[in-house]
Amino acid sequence: MIHYFKVLGRSIREYQKASILTPLFVSCEVVLECIIPLLMARMIDQMSGESLMPIFQNGIILLIAAMLSLFCGAMSGRFAATAGCGFAKNLRKDLFYKIQEFSFADIDLFSTSSLVTRMTTDVSNVQNAYQMLIRIAIRTPLMLIFSMFMSFSISVRMSLIFLAIIPVLGVALFGIAIKVFPVFKRIFKRYDALNNSVQENVAGIRVVKSFVREPYEQKKFENASEEVRTDFTSVERILALNSPIMMACIYTAMLLVSFLGARVIVRSGATELTTGQLSSLINYGTQILSSMMMLSMVFVMLMMASECAVRIVEVLEHESSLVSPDNARTSVPDGRIDFEHVSFRYKEGSEQNALSDIDLHIASGQTVGIIGGTGSSKTTLIQLISRLYDVSEGAVRVGGIDVRDYDLEALRNEVAVVLQKNVLFSGTIKENLRWGKKDATDEEIRHVCRLAQADEFISQFPDGYDTRIEQGGTNVSGGQKQRLCIARALLKHPKVLILDDSTSAVDTRTDALIRRAFAEEIPDTTKLIIAQRVASVENADLILVMDGGRIIERGTHAELMALHGIYSEIYEMQTHGTEVA
Repeated sequence: MIHYFKVLGRSIREYQKASILTPLFVSCEVVLECIIPLLMARMIDQMSGESLMPIFQNGIILLIAAMLSLFCGAMSGRFAATAGCGFAKNLRKDLFYKIQEFSFADIDLFSTSSLVTRMTTDVSNVQNAYQMLIRIAIRTPLMLIFSMFMSFSISVRMSLIFLAIIPVLGVALFGIAIKVFPVFKRIFKRYDALNNSVQENVAGIRVVKSFVREPYEQKKFENASEEVRTDFTSVERILALNSPIMMACIYTAMLLVSFLGARVIVRSGATELTTGQLSSLINYGTQILSSMMMLSMVFVMLMMASECAVRIVEVLEHESSLVSPDNARTSVPDGRIDFEHVSFRYKEGSEQNALSDIDLHIASGQTVGIIGGTGSSKTTLIQLISRLYDVSEGAVRVGGIDVRDYDLEALRNEVAVVLQKNVLFSGTIKENLRWGKKDATDEEIRHVCRLAQADEFISQFPDGYDTRIEQGGTNVSGGQKQRLCIARALLKHPKVLILDDSTSAVDTRTDALIRRAFAEEIPDTTKLIIAQRVASVENADLILVMDGGRIIERGTHAELMALHGIYSEIYEMQTHGTEVA
C-alpha cells in the first residue's frame, strides 16, 4: 500500500498546502474539544450557589473555546474539500493523459468500460478516502489519545473501563474487515460489466431499436445490475453490524462509569472523584468510543478505496506497448511504404496470425486499392503503417525508415487515416475540420472541402461552416460525415493518406469526383484505398486482393482481370450481377 500511496500522491501537486493545513486545523479542533470537558467540570464543581460569577467566567471561556473549535472544524472541512476535489481532478487528468498514450492493444487489455469505471467510480472512492484520511483519520487517533490521556489524569480506575472496551471494538472491527474485503474486490469487476452493458447499448441503440431487441438488452442490464446489488447487499449486511456493536460498547461503558463513579463520589464524599470530574469522564468516554466508531468507518472506506487504488495504479503504471524510441526520427522523407515479410498477431502466444508474410513495396505518390472479404485483415494491414500496432515479425517502413524508429507523433502527423467508423465531435464544422490542422485558415478549409465534395452541402446549411455538429455527427448523414472526415484528413497535408472504406456511403459519382481530385491535387501523396466497390479502386496504380490475412492477388485492373481470379469474379458480379455489399 505504501507504493500505491506514493504513486497516487503524485497527483496531489498544487493541493499540498490544503492537504497540510487540513490536519493542522483538525489537531487544533481536537485539542480544544478535549479542553472543553475540563472547563465544564471546573464550572460544575464551582457551583456553590453563593454567586453566579464563576458560571459567567467559566461560561465565557467555554464559549470562546467552543467558537475556536467550530472555526478550526470549519477550516479543516474547507481545506479537506479543496484538497480532495483537487486531488480527484488531477488524478482523472493523469489517468486521461495516460490513456491517450495507450495503443489499441493496451485499450483492448483493460477494456473501454473498465477504463471508464476507473476514471469515475474508482476515482470518486479514492477521493472520499483521501478526504477522510487527511481529516477524520487524523482526528480519530488524536481524539482517542488525548481523551484517554485526559481521562487517566482524572481517574485511572474509571479510565480502565474504556481501556477494556477498546480491544472488544478492535476484534469486532477486524472481523468485519475480513468479511467485506473480498467482496469489495469482486464488486468493481461487476461495475465493469455493468458499464460495458450500458456502453454497448447506447453505442448501438439504432441497431437495438431496428431489431426490436430492447427486451433482450433490458434483461442483460438487469442481470448485471442484480449482480452489483447482490454484492453490495451482502457487504451492507455485514457493515450494518458495525453500528450496533459500537453503540452497545458505548452504552455499556457509560453505564459502568456512571454507576461506579457515583459509588466512588458517595463513598469518598467527593474527595476521590467530584461530580464535575464524573461528568468529564462521561464526555471523554463518549469521545473515546465515538472515535473508535469513526475509526471503523475510516477503515471500511480505506478498504473499499484500496481496491480502487490498485485498479487506478494499474493504469498509471502500465507501460504502453508502443512508445517512441530514444533519438527518434522526427521527419518522414516521403510516402514510400515497404512491408518486409510482415506477420502480425493481436496477442502474444496466439497460434493464428492476423497477417502472414506480407511482402509489399509501394512507391511514393502511388495509389493502391485494397479489396477483400470481411475478416481478410485489410484494416489490420493499414493500421501497421501508422504504428497503431507493432508487427510480430518482419518490418514496416515509411519513407525507407522502420516505423518503430519514428517519433509516434511525427509519424502519425504524416499518415492521415480516415477510418471505416467515421467519428465527428460536438462543435462546429470548422472546429471538427481543424482537428487536421489547428491553425487552418478559412480558405484552406474550403479548399479541402471542395476536394472532398463537401463544400456543396455545407454551403446549403443556414450557418455554413459554423453549423454545429452534434456529438458523434448524428445530425449529418453517413455520406456527409464521410466527406467531412476526408476533408479533415486532407488538412494535414499528409505524405500518406489511407481511406478505410470511407466512401462507402457516397454515390459512385461523388466517389469518382473525390478520387479525381486526389489525383489532380495531391499527386505526391501516397494513397491507400480500402473499398468494397471495384469502381473505387480500378484506376489505382496497384490493386491488392486480400483473403485470410494474405495478399492473394496483386496488379493493375487489367492484369487482375487477365488472371480470371477472385478480382475478376468480384468485378463481374458488381457490374453484371448482384453488387457485393
